[in-house]
Amino acid sequence: MTGYADKRFDSQYLSAKISIKTLNHRFFDWSYRGTPIGSVENRLRAVCQKKLHRGRVEVSVELVFLDSSRWDFWFNEDLLEKIFSSLERIFSKMQRKISFSVDNIFAIPRAVEMRRKDFTKDEVSFLEKKFDLTLEYVIKARIREGKEMGREIRGHVQNIRQVLRRVEKLAKTHPLIIREKLELRLKDLNYETSLSEEKIVEEAAFLAQRYDLTEEITRLKYHLNYMEELLSSKKEEPVGKKLDFIAQELYREANTINSKAQDIEIIKEILTVKSEVETIRQQVQNIE
Repeated sequence: MTGYADKRFDSQYLSAKISIKTLNHRFFDWSYRGTPIGSVENRLRAVCQKKLHRGRVEVSVELVFLDSSRWDFWFNEDLLEKIFSSLERIFSKMQRKISFSVDNIFAIPRAVEMRRKDFTKDEVSFLEKKFDLTLEYVIKARIREGKEMGREIRGHVQNIRQVLRRVEKLAKTHPLIIREKLELRLKDLNYETSLSEEKIVEEAAFLAQRYDLTEEITRLKYHLNYMEELLSSKKEEPVGKKLDFIAQELYREANTINSKAQDIEIIKEILTVKSEVETIRQQVQNIE
């Protein structure tokens, strides 16, 4: 599910702008950009994984360090001395004065190194807490979207139930259709030996049992009930993968009915079921 939050926080030592965006993804996929924060990134990722189990999470943290004492500077004195000595000789020959700004010094490769000291415990705690707070805004947005998606899936479930009711009615005439097809098949084959009514009934009963749809319809209903149960659950636990599995089972049962059905009207109805299930399968990929 998607969600977005962008917040700014200030402490005595840090000003932090934290942005979190989540996108649909089957698994947890972390992406970080912004100010390098070293091992603190792993701590933020751990905070995130405790609350989000699926989705691409794009995180940006922009930091402004307010305390200058937290910085270390190092000047490569040997390199600068060689550079200035050479410049003095050159400018002396040209009878010109040296004009060199601080910006020029910082522009020289490896002449100056500016490095911030490691984060203090208080700074790490500050970043973790503010990241967690920003994440809560994202989760609220995801919950709103999840509820809407749940309503849509329940609508598809109801559509499938309506189709199954029609299939059950059609299935009652399935044995008769099988018998008619058996008799036509015998005529097409110019079957000369006359079969008794009892033998035809026996063969038709055998085929009717072989192509009986009751078990598949029952399993479809069970899976639909379980799907609605998960969608209505008040427990705060991930259900996306379970819904994904149930959608696969629904599709498998629909395929079985499609292969066993001898009535073209049943086949048409099952194609509708498969279309609804395919839509559900796409939607549950994005549910937590």
